[in-house]
Amino acid sequence: MANPIEEQLATNLYFDKTFNCEAAKILPGEYYTTNKDILIVTVLGSCVSACIRDKISGIGGMNHFMLPEGSGADANSPVSESARYGTYAMEVLINQLLKSGARRENLEAKIFGGGNVLSGFTSINIGEKNAAFVRKYLRNENIRVVGEDLNDIYPRKVYFFPRTGRVLVKKLKQMHNNTLITREESYAKKLKTNTVAGDVELF
Repeated sequence: MANPIEEQLATNLYFDKTFNCEAAKILPGEYYTTNKDILIVTVLGSCVSACIRDKISGIGGMNHFMLPEGSGADANSPVSESARYGTYAMEVLINQLLKSGARRENLEAKIFGGGNVLSGFTSINIGEKNAAFVRKYLRNENIRVVGEDLNDIYPRKVYFFPRTGRVLVKKLKQMHNNTLITREESYAKKLKTNTVAGDVELF
């Protein structure tokens, strides 16, 4: 039987010398939430990240996910595996923020990624699918999007400061190695064989 997909709390914490602060690095399938003044960093290819924060308290977090590949019809179905997985990935992040003391009515989002960087996915541009999903999800949940940088052909490095809401995006126009592509291809393969873990109740 396939293993359930579980969003994981990022464990890669380090001191970022460039910004002179504590930082958390998140990989595909991970998220991180905090009420501290720290930096959250990720590198995105076809995946997307939602940076969501309570604009009053500064409690915030980021996820990093990709929808599993599905047929065109499946992708548009509200109960499709891919839609269920994307919803689950978003709900885990939002629930953790609410548990940490964020208030739903104060949430705002900035969204990034969805680049067309995986050559094997040209028939169905997974990056575009991810970008369309995250926009629609936030619209349906009435969470205001105050900034975005989606699609295009380049990977991005995203630096999110939840306390202030500041985000810096660096487009990686020259990739010196294939680590990102390999990581996302391996994540995509895992999504094909795994199923979504139980429903998450959003409160």
